Amino acid sequence: MSTDDTTTEASSSSTETEAETETESTCGASTETESSSSCGASTDSGGTASSCGASTDDEEEEEVGATVDDFEGEPGRLLAVGLGPGEPEGMTARASAALADAEHIVGYTTYIDLLPDEITDDADDIYSTPMCGEVSRTEEAIDRALAGNDVAIVGSGDPNVYALAGLALEILQSKGGTASAVDFEVVPGVPAAQSCGARLGAPLVNDTVSVSLSDHLTPMDDIESRLHAVAPEGFTVAIYNPWSRKRRENFQRCCEILLEHRDPDTPVGVVHGAGRDDEKTRITDLGTLPELGESDIVDMTTTIVVGNEETYVWDGRMVTPRGYETKYDY
Repeated sequence: MSTDDTTTEASSSSTETEAETETESTCGASTETESSSSCGASTDSGGTASSCGASTDDEEEEEVGATVDDFEGEPGRLLAVGLGPGEPEGMTARASAALADAEHIVGYTTYIDLLPDEITDDADDIYSTPMCGEVSRTEEAIDRALAGNDVAIVGSGDPNVYALAGLALEILQSKGGTASAVDFEVVPGVPAAQSCGARLGAPLVNDTVSVSLSDHLTPMDDIESRLHAVAPEGFTVAIYNPWSRKRRENFQRCCEILLEHRDPDTPVGVVHGAGRDDEKTRITDLGTLPELGESDIVDMTTTIVVGNEETYVWDGRMVTPRGYETKYDY
């Protein structure tokens, strides 16, 4: 089957920043170091900065700083809110309402920057950390909720897809707390695979699996094993976090594994920055995909959709049949 190698690009572009701004905790204690909170999310001032911006201690691993016993009074609420693809119109009404009601909003700097002004202006406080600050900002959100505030921790896509909903529950448990005590709730958002699939046509209509190439938490050997397991099957494959400046080889290895099991003519959709100012969309094929690793369309904001053996390209759109054609005449 053949594909149309086409690209569409938004008219304007923006550069996402990973720079950290100095923020202060309002949990009732002042901060001692940049972006640290002495109510649980603080780091040792004698620690060293890691390559991803987080602070680590030379002697031992970072531990939870505060427990539920360190807070007086009734806890507030903790919501994990999915922002969807990025543009305000892509946020669900439920997510918008949750953020409008939140007193404190916590998140990755890039995601905070995606919030509409009317939401950030109405919040009592905004707390952000740069890339790799997942643990510190999640603990910060929990501590603020334990201190009696209504807190929303935000992320792009959906909180349950390569995101922080699970981490929030793990940290809350480690502090001796319960989800019921902070009225913990997940507010779903549109996952990247779905928002990117919508840009490409209808590639996700049949069985689909997702794989993240980020080896920040998962060893590459395990990622390779997953790819070898799903590539021979009849799944459409959605690939998250395909490329970063320090992780080029993961993308190339992924392409090699897919090409071991799938025809080079297999349709592939590439969506960069879905719903953001620098959005780019391209439909190509698996044989061409490795070449895109050196282009600006593939990075950590990109989702790649690799079709199955039935997927085809029609009128500039990917189509994966559901199977109706085998049962009905049309």
